[in-house]
Amino acid sequence: MQNLGRRYVQYYNYHHNRTGTLWEGRYKSCLIQEELYLLQVYKYIELNPIRAGMVTEPSEYHWSSYHINALGKHSSLCTPHTEYLNLGATDLQRQHNYRAIFKTNINEKLTAEIRLSLCR
Repeated sequence: MQNLGRRYVQYYNYHHNRTGTLWEGRYKSCLIQEELYLLQVYKYIELNPIRAGMVTEPSEYHWSSYHINALGKHSSLCTPHTEYLNLGATDLQRQHNYRAIFKTNINEKLTAEIRLSLCR
């Protein structure tokens, strides 16, 4: 990921006649070991643009997988996880149930746990 990031920055800077970094901080990742935890992490990630004040709804953020999981947009970049597929027997059921996850507030304890995992 670090090599990919470096090469992309060089490409972008060259084509846009600029210098410097594109992203703040280092690439971070953490392993999700509990299957049921996965959908809550999806929710956390897809609510980040709202917490940042960039949009008011997850569907307003153009680069979100919410468009795929909740609204049925096709993308060759995303492969549905088993937990997502277990949300319903059909695409429409899964999309409806995925949207329902976003109707409740995210648990603050869970948010703190996710942030702590990212810092480790």
